[in-house]
Amino acid sequence: MPLSPIDIHNKEFGRSFRGYNEDEVDDFLERVIQDYEGLIRTNKQLEEEIQMLKDKLEHYDSLEDSLGKSILVAQEMAEEVKSNARKEAELIIRDAEKNADKIVSEALNKSRKTALDVEEMQKHAAVFRARFRSLVQAQLEMLDSGDWGAFDKDLALRAASVAQSGI
Repeated sequence: MPLSPIDIHNKEFGRSFRGYNEDEVDDFLERVIQDYEGLIRTNKQLEEEIQMLKDKLEHYDSLEDSLGKSILVAQEMAEEVKSNARKEAELIIRDAEKNADKIVSEALNKSRKTALDVEEMQKHAAVFRARFRSLVQAQLEMLDSGDWGAFDKDLALRAASVAQSGI
């Protein structure tokens, strides 16, 4: 069992013929008691500090575990977000490709329809030119034929009928 300051204080030494000086022994014992009490206080403070540091260490270990778990969760969430973003990007690309195909298809159809319309108009224009040329040629032939006599008679008859009617 360790000594306490009281044990040191209460210690009695036997006397002998040539023994030690009692005052010196008592002074020395008093200094030992004071040093021993100081060591006990220091030891108690150090034990309290050790306990406090153990508590802090336990707290920090707990925080470290929590942070480690949080980092894992964050990494998993980041991977999930990236995966979802990739999937969404793929869907957007597919949708855009479908829309692009639809737009290209509609443009080709409009282009074909426009080409058909142009071709149809060109045919109508050719028919119109041919008919107009025919009409002009017929008119020229009539002018060149010199058969104005019948026209003049017809014109005179009409003028006379207008005059008789009083208009």
